[in-house]
Amino acid sequence: MSKIPENNFRDSIGTIDQEGKRAWIFPKKPSGKFYKYRKLVSYLLLAILFTAPFLKINGNQFLLFNVLERRFNFFGYPFWPQDFYLVVIMMIIGVVFVILFTVAFGRIFCGWICPQTIFMEMVFRRIEYWIEGDRGKQIRLAKQPWNTEKIWKKGLKWTIFFIISFLIANIFLAYLISSDKLLEYITEGPAENISTFISLLIFTGVFYFIFAWFREQVCIIACPYGRLQGVLLDNRSIIVAYDHKRGEKEKGRAKFRKNEDRPATGKGDCIDCLQCVQVCPTGIDIRNGTQLECVNCTACIDACDAMMDAVDLPKGLIRYASEENIEKKAKFKFTARLKGYTSVLVILIGVLTGMLFLRNDVEARILRLPGQLYEHQENNRISNVFTFKLVNKTTKDIDNVQLKLISHKGEVRLVKSDSLIVPKQGFAEGTLFIEIPAASLKGEKEKLKIGVYSNNELIETTTTNFLGPRSYR
Repeated sequence: MSKIPENNFRDSIGTIDQEGKRAWIFPKKPSGKFYKYRKLVSYLLLAILFTAPFLKINGNQFLLFNVLERRFNFFGYPFWPQDFYLVVIMMIIGVVFVILFTVAFGRIFCGWICPQTIFMEMVFRRIEYWIEGDRGKQIRLAKQPWNTEKIWKKGLKWTIFFIISFLIANIFLAYLISSDKLLEYITEGPAENISTFISLLIFTGVFYFIFAWFREQVCIIACPYGRLQGVLLDNRSIIVAYDHKRGEKEKGRAKFRKNEDRPATGKGDCIDCLQCVQVCPTGIDIRNGTQLECVNCTACIDACDAMMDAVDLPKGLIRYASEENIEKKAKFKFTARLKGYTSVLVILIGVLTGMLFLRNDVEARILRLPGQLYEHQENNRISNVFTFKLVNKTTKDIDNVQLKLISHKGEVRLVKSDSLIVPKQGFAEGTLFIEIPAASLKGEKEKLKIGVYSNNELIETTTTNFLGPRSYR
């Protein structure tokens, strides 16, 4: 327990001692109703995280973020660099959604959904409890000299931590380069893919450093979300809160005494057992109010409810509540602020949905070859040379593709062949000539509309500029 005066609890973060050094956190193993719910949610999300790269929908990886090759899949839906505006909208929707949830329910994302919290509390700490024991045993082990017991316990823990970190690094690599390539690299062995293997070891080291040493500091120091909540929260936001009205009353908190008539003494329901402090994974005292270190993990709620049961007092001294609820017993209200964020979110989702329905499976781009002017051809025809690129966003090859003029009379001639095949999730590019009768041109620069056909079916249209002689204007 820190000896910092109570009025100065906000002067430093919970993981720094009075000398400015790292105060290592040894949280007590949590248990209770909320912890059971969190385990169910966490293991479900972990199952999704570990299986998503290996799931495929219509031949597309369920989730893929291949930055190097600029290929992205969201829920089996492929996105290309040309669809980047859709990715931006999805990112904005995600930010607005997090803001909306934070305004309404505080840092519930951090405690229940954040991968850092899930891995730290539901994987690495549980292994730590299994090997080293609960809070008291961990503290004793940390203080004792490096004897046989400490060496084998620490060595076993760190070895398992490294193996899990290596596994996590492989899963994240599957999200970046695709699960098919990852399995291919594993089959070929590290010697055949030494650069990838080195990158994998670097990622493993990063994950190991985070979960073996940096731990809760990620939430407190590195992640900006804790500071962001200070801007987003208000007295109507539902957070993990200590009911100071009930806990303090007239004479404040006090230790529990058997057979005492506590209401008659004027003492608060808080018996100052410090269980909420000992179980906190970020080392704070929730009774000091909302703090940036709090990740809303509910461990203090379970610990407090267990103590209230033990001393025959009502549960809920620490609970999900707003400051307004504690002060005035006011119920949750859908405020104008929440309505505003919700409206923006609904509008953005509507825009994204419309764009997804309007998005074509094939995208065509035809550009004039730089530095080239028009040419005169036989029969008084004007010719321009262009480069083209056709992107196939589907999982099937598109064959017998032809390009035809829609807006003008004329002819489109591919340099190599009259038709081509655009491979699945790939592209075809090349050079083409467009010839138009001079009499059809109304100016020296005209916009052409070109259709992309597959087996004589129009699948996409695009536009480009055509240059002609000034005399034909």
